[in-house]
Amino acid sequence: MTTATPAPVEDPPRKAGAGAGVAVVTGSASGIGAAVAAELAARGWRVGGLDLAASPLCDLSAVVDVTDAAAVAAAVARVGAALGPVAAAVSVAGHYEMAPVGEITVEQWTRMLRVHLGGLRTLSKCVLPGMLERGAGAIVAITSELAVGGGDGDAHYAAAKGAVLGFVRSLAAEVAPAGLRVNAVAPGPTDTPLLAPDSPWRAAAYLQTLPVRRLGSPEEVARCVAWLVEEGTFCVGEVLGPNSGAVI
Repeated sequence: MTTATPAPVEDPPRKAGAGAGVAVVTGSASGIGAAVAAELAARGWRVGGLDLAASPLCDLSAVVDVTDAAAVAAAVARVGAALGPVAAAVSVAGHYEMAPVGEITVEQWTRMLRVHLGGLRTLSKCVLPGMLERGAGAIVAITSELAVGGGDGDAHYAAAKGAVLGFVRSLAAEVAPAGLRVNAVAPGPTDTPLLAPDSPWRAAAYLQTLPVRRLGSPEEVARCVAWLVEEGTFCVGEVLGPNSGAVI
């Protein structure tokens, strides 16, 4: 008997969040980052996007490489000057590739860490002074279920995403007394351009191992981010895992 693949659940139109203000989103031009920018904008946030490409979804779009700390600092300052004080920062910009451990070059290892961990560290450093001064703010980092479960051929990616978890939990403990919240979202394989058409994560055999039998959607991940930003006021150093049941 053939069973139908469940489709993503469509939510009703979003209302502006009670705390809607200015948000900075890295990786805002595609995939999960674009979905986060669109979700926050639909909730009434003014969004400044940072990416290697311009994003039409954002109120202000800066073409920036997140590994360039000076460029990120200048872009965040520009967002603040044009849109107002940054109340939320979401680190989504990422890079993915698969390689056996013995074939990972120093350059590949370094790039993975610079994009994921370095990008989060730089974004956080840029927004923290203003948030600490105001005694409020939310930072959300996109990590991965591979940071928890690991993956065959994903060692450098999983290591970088695991480092993101360590950074999130440490920063959360450091700034929570000042009224700031730092959390993470750890998606499983998600239907974005980051996964090539021939990716093993798209294979029917893999999808059949997932309780919901499908990849997650960027929009579903974005709703988790928005919840942490707007409603998860009691969440500090937490990790939400929208992973289609890959890790339970």
